[in-house]
Amino acid sequence: MITRLQIDGFKNLVKTDIRFGPFTCIAGTNAVGKSNLFDAIRFLSDLSSKTLVDAAATVRGNSKIRDLFHRTENTLADRISFSVEMIIPKEGVDEELGQAAEATITTVRYELVLAYRKNYDLGTQGVLEILREELAPIAQREAHKNISFYPDLSNLNQKEQNVVKKREKVWKHSVIQGRRSAMFISTEGEGEERKINFHQDGGSSGKPAGRKASNLPRTILSTANALENPTALIVKNEMQSWKMLQLEPNALRSPDDFRAVNRATLSTNGSHLPATLYRLQNDNSSGYPDIRQHLANRLFELIGNVAYIDIDRDDKRELLTLMLRTRDNTVLPAMALSDGTLRFLGLSVLEADARSGSVICLEEPENGIHPEKISSILRILQDIATDVNYPVDEDNPLRQVITNTHSPLVVQQVPEDSLLMAELRESVDNYGNFFKRAVYIPLDNTWRTRLEKGSETTSLGHLLAYLNPTRKDEFEYDDEDNTTKKIKRRVMDREDVQEIQHGQLSLFYES
Repeated sequence: MITRLQIDGFKNLVKTDIRFGPFTCIAGTNAVGKSNLFDAIRFLSDLSSKTLVDAAATVRGNSKIRDLFHRTENTLADRISFSVEMIIPKEGVDEELGQAAEATITTVRYELVLAYRKNYDLGTQGVLEILREELAPIAQREAHKNISFYPDLSNLNQKEQNVVKKREKVWKHSVIQGRRSAMFISTEGEGEERKINFHQDGGSSGKPAGRKASNLPRTILSTANALENPTALIVKNEMQSWKMLQLEPNALRSPDDFRAVNRATLSTNGSHLPATLYRLQNDNSSGYPDIRQHLANRLFELIGNVAYIDIDRDDKRELLTLMLRTRDNTVLPAMALSDGTLRFLGLSVLEADARSGSVICLEEPENGIHPEKISSILRILQDIATDVNYPVDEDNPLRQVITNTHSPLVVQQVPEDSLLMAELRESVDNYGNFFKRAVYIPLDNTWRTRLEKGSETTSLGHLLAYLNPTRKDEFEYDDEDNTTKKIKRRVMDREDVQEIQHGQLSLFYES
């Protein structure tokens, strides 16, 4: 789970500093930098398992490595830096070695600084070079101070406030564990003598294993294993589990081979939905007495007339196919279900599957969903995320959801503490060049502003664009009688609709 992410020099993310909660919704106009933030998270995730070059190649819209670096009209940033604070599980498994691992501490900070280096063997492509890589523990005292997600309690009495604070304290103690003062990964030296060291996980004694930084094709973290670096291995697993969901209807509709069942989880594009549901049905890991009925009940919120969700098993072709049974006993295969229905079902399976990624990023959750059902999709996204009112366990896994939107309907219905407004701000670099960078700003009197006193908050005027997003239609002159008249009258221009809209805004101000 990411609790804080700082980025400098990646695309239009310059001196970016964001605190994340279990559920975060980022709202902003097109081309403001919402997707760039997701690109940065995916890039970090890929760097935990792939080479530097291969990770760069997966970044959206990136044709050259230099495209990753922030650019102004006259300059190109010379480095990209990341600092990510996270909570990791106490236990994990090294899949390559088949060994269990246990972290010495569950709150850590990973820092990575990359530079562009020309490589004349590759023409103009060039390569990435690691200038610094560090993995450090975050002490329990600091973690307890800087991780606090409880909302505004001013409308509660003292007894109710104490209950909320006690619940969050219990949640914190379930995830903030262990002690460690020494670094796990550190960097020493400069230039050609620069080395990145892997320290022994048992303590600071013993000579660290150093690697020459300029020749590294991948991060040191990506080489961690359970035998020598159990904490770093769990950090690596955590970052690899970060999912960038792009649920595609064709993938969600596809049947699965029998062989996909044993280790099946929903892929980022939505494939393996039947195999994942079949596994959950048979290993009872979802926590629900009947996962198929649970999913049907979920889906009923969206479309109604749902009696049961099942998997058709074709032993002859060895295929599993998703099926939906309506209340009048009509059986519909996945191919007959709408795109929005399949996306909702995919998210419902993620919510029920404890194996799903610890960080789940989803762009524009409102796609394919009727406006009246936006609340249903937001409810399931929040249900996927860990509930800080209860300790983390099998029924409340340590999961996080980050989504972005430009939909007024989504902004109006998300919890106020979860909302960040993405804006472009004009800045100037060290050479006097003006540029626009993305900033992410919370609402006033939310947990982020309470953690950082005096921090910037979004303006009410910016928020009103989402509460009343439409504008008056244009007028044009009629040459014959010199009067103004509307070319067209939209639905929102009707007097009766205006009255309803005005009433909604009045209720907003009163509240």
